Amino acid sequence: MIRTIGVIPARFASTRFPGKPLELIAGKALIQRVYEGASHSKTLNKLVVATDDQRIFDLVKSFGGEVVMTDVDLQTGSDRVWQAIKDVEADVVINIQGDEPLINSEWLDKITEPFKKENPPEMVTLAKPIEKEELDNKNIVKLIKDKNNNAIYFSRFSIPFSRGEFAGGQCYKHIGLYAYKKDFLKQFCEQSPTSLEKSESLEQLRALYLGAKIRVVEVNEDAIGVDHPEDIIEVEKILKQKGLS
Repeated sequence: MIRTIGVIPARFASTRFPGKPLELIAGKALIQRVYEGASHSKTLNKLVVATDDQRIFDLVKSFGGEVVMTDVDLQTGSDRVWQAIKDVEADVVINIQGDEPLINSEWLDKITEPFKKENPPEMVTLAKPIEKEELDNKNIVKLIKDKNNNAIYFSRFSIPFSRGEFAGGQCYKHIGLYAYKKDFLKQFCEQSPTSLEKSESLEQLRALYLGAKIRVVEVNEDAIGVDHPEDIIEVEKILKQKGLS
């Protein structure tokens, strides 16, 4: 049986939306909604918030969550995840986005399934079929995969190149939830950012550079993140529709 740890990296100084983990969404802080949503997973043996800010630390403690303090100068969420769990016993580590208050806990169960099979990959992520109108949106990360459902490439541009035809069934919309073998996460974080990764501003390209297999699990729903203050209004509407506000 594999031991799985979920880590929610939560930094205060977000470039686009400073302090967003503490922002209230229908009366609860964003980080609390993420934590509570993830806690419904049947897979996780442990769930922890990794933060660099005392205010976030204190809030998580106040609602009964587990939290650790990490260095303020870490470059990426993956670095924060690794620092939080490097001395903790685990087989698989899930990097859970701290800005998705409507997180589907079933995704956390699905993303660990490939690790239970023969010849497990180093990493697993999620994707859904892309819509035609999303292809040219550079804020949406796209991926293509091989016949074994391993990622071939990720890009902010439309891939593969098409001569005017919609490449339906080939291009997928990436959903940024990652699960790693713990030993590979160590290798990943010890490798400095690569030129390919910097070119696309996509951290997962570092894993491909290292020769890792990234298994892609397909889902039908989309992730809903909070990147700007106005996104909170949309999330609150959805919570109200679902009777969860």
